Amino acid sequence: MTLRGRGAIVGIGEVPTRRIYEGRSMYGLCAEAAGLAIADAGITKNDIDGLVTDGVALPPAIAEYMDIKPNFATGVSMQGASGATATMVATSAVSSGICNTVLVVMGNSRQDAERAGRPAGRGASGPSVRSEWEEPHGMAPGANTGYGLMYRRHIHEYGTTEEQLAKMAADQRFNALENENAVFNGQPISAEDVLNSRYINEPLKLLESVMPCDGAAALIITTPERAKNMRNKPAYVLGVGLKQGEANIWQRDKFTETPAVDSVRRALEMAGCTPSDIEFAEFYDCYTILAAMCIEDAGLVEKGEIGPFYEETDTTYKGAFPINTDGGQLSGGQPGLAGGFRHVIEGARQIMGKAGSRQVEKSDLCLVNG
Repeated sequence: MTLRGRGAIVGIGEVPTRRIYEGRSMYGLCAEAAGLAIADAGITKNDIDGLVTDGVALPPAIAEYMDIKPNFATGVSMQGASGATATMVATSAVSSGICNTVLVVMGNSRQDAERAGRPAGRGASGPSVRSEWEEPHGMAPGANTGYGLMYRRHIHEYGTTEEQLAKMAADQRFNALENENAVFNGQPISAEDVLNSRYINEPLKLLESVMPCDGAAALIITTPERAKNMRNKPAYVLGVGLKQGEANIWQRDKFTETPAVDSVRRALEMAGCTPSDIEFAEFYDCYTILAAMCIEDAGLVEKGEIGPFYEETDTTYKGAFPINTDGGQLSGGQPGLAGGFRHVIEGARQIMGKAGSRQVEKSDLCLVNG
């Protein structure tokens, strides 16, 4: 079975990511993002007959809050890949004829999380399942320990330097400067600033990691036939691939390899593309090292060459190969599981030609990784 061209993103909506929205609930933020996406698509909420959330925002509660009654609804919880996976599920539902127009929505309210007894800063990692092998001296905040181990191993195997990955963080901050939806909008940093920020789990530094935030995002996906009569230029889903990895990194055969080795290969095969066809990319970036390894595993850069690539390549929206053109999670912020969803939203925004001053020069083919 193929999903090539079977789904079209026709509307997007994003509540600007902020450190905190006082008095706002997760469901209220999700409903606002959904309303923006519905308006952008030029439809009404009565046109929606499918709903996909991240599983934290429960589908029945979202439907009730928005007063919609979809024929298909589900929650997708795949940690940082929830946004990309939810888009794949929505495309599958449309392609199979289960429904015609699907709302995908997810968001985060840190105050809501505190009231519900969840960690306020809970992002993509969710509850810890890591073991004494990974954290022999006690728990570290977020997922710092695991990614610190990956970073150190990448340095050992390939000679990657902290200066090279600092350039990645600086490029993404440049992309966020004119993005009003980014938490660090208008706040520039340099690679030197990244290098001078404190270690959070050596060699990871503060400005190489995400900040937990509030916000929400949504998209509308429908059939290609319906998309032809809608107001926006559609962003078609051409290929998808999913590969479940291990919860504990010490169970991996290789610390410096990610499931993107398999998932991206299958997505490109479905799309009938090769890595050299890709014009720009939106890659999951809770930490610099994860995006770096996934870019390598996707075949966009030879394994072990991500350091020299960033050293030599302008990856801003103005550059030769734009990556994370809205600032990504590093400079856009991570509103819970919606953090990874921002990559899907930005990829669609660029393809639809709606990125304004951040519009990339070549925007026909984007690779999105969750």
